[in-house]
Amino acid sequence: MADSAAALAPQTEASAGEEVLYEVSEHVATITLNRPERMNTISGPMLRLLAERLLQADRDPEVRCIILTGTGRAFCAGLDLSRATKGSTGLEGASTSTDIDLRATPPTVLFNLGTPTICALNGSAAGYGMDTALGCDIRIMAQSAKLAAAFTKRGIVPESGGTWFLPRLIGWSKAAEIIFTGRTLTAAECVDLGLASQAVPDAEVGAAARALALEIAANAPLAVQASKRMMRMGLSEGFDEHVHHVFLQLLPLLRTEDALEGMKAFMEKRPPKFSGR
Repeated sequence: MADSAAALAPQTEASAGEEVLYEVSEHVATITLNRPERMNTISGPMLRLLAERLLQADRDPEVRCIILTGTGRAFCAGLDLSRATKGSTGLEGASTSTDIDLRATPPTVLFNLGTPTICALNGSAAGYGMDTALGCDIRIMAQSAKLAAAFTKRGIVPESGGTWFLPRLIGWSKAAEIIFTGRTLTAAECVDLGLASQAVPDAEVGAAARALALEIAANAPLAVQASKRMMRMGLSEGFDEHVHHVFLQLLPLLRTEDALEGMKAFMEKRPPKFSGR
């Protein structure tokens, strides 16, 4: 599985001890959780770093696709609960206000990105790690990887999007079964349920994710981002309203250089070269 991470990031922008690595190559940003000695459990500083890296990639006009992956044998085993098991939740002294601002947290940032995201599950994901994977647009799993919805087994709820994503991805009944039982799913089960697009040999997950990212990045980035935006909006609006919003996206796209290039390339029977303009 370490080989798959290496396939994703030939040149990584980070110091040796940084817990969230970042690199950009061929219009693809790769963000890597880098805490393998603790199965990439998310510490407090990692929450901030992950959100920052996601926003950095989304704001970069050269980035057309984002891959999120991990180092070592796990993608992410959830939040770091070492303080909680010692009698501390890490929230002592925090405000008791019910008005909590979560706009800068990774789940909210990830959901609102305009850039397409691929989660390359180099290993298993549990709890927060599972919710983070579900927050990506596409999931590719190593064959040995699993998704563990162990929230109710720990006395909590899926706090980072799982209760929103699962019913929409696989339907209410199956989502309820998985969440209420705290069940662990194999990669093959995830593909069968539609939670993952592919399950590939462990050593190939990085290459498979990168090949897909490059295929996406070869298309017109403004059109890809508009398509993602419309898919997200479609989750919460009626058909007539949605079609209206689609045309509001289409009209300015027709005036872009990329739309002209796409049409010319089709007529000239050649691959298009999109500039993002």
